[in-house]
Amino acid sequence: MSRIAYGLAPKMKPVSPKRSAVIAALDVGTSKVACLIARLKPRSPHDVLPRRSHDVEVFGIGHAGARGMKAGTVVNLAEVEASIGQAVDAAERMARVQLESVIVSVSAGRLGSDLFAASVNVAGSAVADADIARVLGAGSRHSVRQGRAVLHSLPIGYSLDETRGVSEPRGMLGQRFGVDMHVVTADVAAIRNMMLAIERCHLGVEALVASPYMSGLAVLADDEADLGTAVVEMGAGTTTLAVFSSDRFIHADGFALGGHHVTLDLARGLNARIADVERIKTFYGSVLAGASDDRDMITVPPGEDDDRDPPQFVPRASLVRIIKPRVEEILEMVRDRLAASSFAAEPRGRVILTGGASQLTGLTELASRILGRPVRIGRPLGVSGLTEAARGPAFAVAAGLLVYPQAAQLEHFEPRRTRHVMTGTGGYITRVGRWLCESF
Repeated sequence: MSRIAYGLAPKMKPVSPKRSAVIAALDVGTSKVACLIARLKPRSPHDVLPRRSHDVEVFGIGHAGARGMKAGTVVNLAEVEASIGQAVDAAERMARVQLESVIVSVSAGRLGSDLFAASVNVAGSAVADADIARVLGAGSRHSVRQGRAVLHSLPIGYSLDETRGVSEPRGMLGQRFGVDMHVVTADVAAIRNMMLAIERCHLGVEALVASPYMSGLAVLADDEADLGTAVVEMGAGTTTLAVFSSDRFIHADGFALGGHHVTLDLARGLNARIADVERIKTFYGSVLAGASDDRDMITVPPGEDDDRDPPQFVPRASLVRIIKPRVEEILEMVRDRLAASSFAAEPRGRVILTGGASQLTGLTELASRILGRPVRIGRPLGVSGLTEAARGPAFAVAAGLLVYPQAAQLEHFEPRRTRHVMTGTGGYITRVGRWLCESF
């Protein structure tokens, strides 16, 4: 965690577009922990999804209920460690491999965006890869702030002398070479404890990345990133958003409100247990009232542990009256955050909803009305080998983590000791040896 001490989250070395690779993704959320292991294979540039250089084939999946998490933040280290270990073990058993490191998503820590400019002198010579690395490095160092960790340092556009908006500077001539950078940061405390929980499972953190950005990598189709799109990841404890324009990730934001708050409202309103109302929300939850909702009755188990108490019967309309106000509050907060971002300049930009909380019946219609934009539900695209349960919007972040190595070349990367993402039996021996060193 030495890089975190300097305000820089771990970043991975980009995968070569001509080589295959095996990677592992770990999505630690408020309600679930998901681990996916996949093989990346080079693909034809003429295939669909032109921004991708590799096919993604999943051959290991593990997920478990998250314990010890609140609003995406670690609140009980031992419980989080146990949940991560359970999910990783299931994925390893299915894939028959042992992991050494994982790519990890971040939804907590008050995700935020900043724009920075940096420039270097090229003395009239042609711009080379080394010059691009220098200017990106300068931008990353200028973006470090006390108490914040840099997750992403992405160039929005380059400049040469008085010429701005340069998209491909290699080979061009000039005296002063500059870059405008989009920098995404999160609170160091939230990042540090997440890394600690993962490292206590004897896993290295290959990279830390923003959850809504990962959702966008997984669900954006065709030219949506070019035309302007906001991806809203509606998780259990947090709602985060990423804005894409001109094929760039240009804004990130988030707040600690999500689907679990809807569940708590139902538990209080129906005087029932959280586990019971979570199941009821999954099967019957809706934000749109139907003509027969007052007649359709739903069985609610008693709130006490005494099974002798009779269950209560409530009309489906009661669920809508409890669920809808909280969902409207979340969507109104999303609307306000988008209005304060650069997405306000995209009057026809669409919104894509992902995350487990996006699966409520009627949500797209309600969101379209409140946000005043076309809305659709986003599901992972171009990822094979997913189970039926993992093909929905709840696994968009985990799927995006598998796509991320193809986009990592867009960011500034400082060389560091390379870790193997996974190995065979050697990985297990290495982890046991590390545990012995730490314990004795």
